[in-house]
Amino acid sequence: MTHSIDGPPAAARRSDRTKALILEAARRRFATHGFERTTIRAVAADAEIDPSMVMRYYGNKAQLLDAALDIDLDLPDLSAVPAADRAEAVVRHFLHRWERDGTGDALLLLLRSAVTNDHAAERMHAIFASQVAPALASAAGPEAAVRAGLVSAQLLGLALTRYIVRIPTVAELSPEQIVATLTPAIQATLGQG
Repeated sequence: MTHSIDGPPAAARRSDRTKALILEAARRRFATHGFERTTIRAVAADAEIDPSMVMRYYGNKAQLLDAALDIDLDLPDLSAVPAADRAEAVVRHFLHRWERDGTGDALLLLLRSAVTNDHAAERMHAIFASQVAPALASAAGPEAAVRAGLVSAQLLGLALTRYIVRIPTVAELSPEQIVATLTPAIQATLGQG
């Protein structure tokens, strides 16, 4: 098929726009209600489309969750960061991600869903195994996999308490207070403290 120099045909643009609306609505629904309480009908209503369109583009609720959870953590190259600054770089990276878009962040959506859904929990394991563990390998030294797992636990604990459960003593901290307090713990976990 050939496209004009103006881009893809109008039907393809409409299709892309509809898919984007569905994903945006699904991410909001999954983030707010989790996997179990999110329905295809509710996502469709939020996107102001017929439920059959959700099914057409994404098949079923599990496939929609997979599409909504296509997550690239975009972790910094820690081998290029001085050893003394690596823990802070990790904490700042995740805080920036969550502070920028706390309600729409796919990782927070995944965390909320992983608590009650085995499929989401498996996705969480896969993302952290394929992205966090390798990124921390150069920073974690001996027992890198164990240390990466413990750093992940600390970061996910922060996400859970600050953005999902919203424990006041954690939710009310400024990002700088979190960096100042959590960085030494992450540094110690990486074996650098």
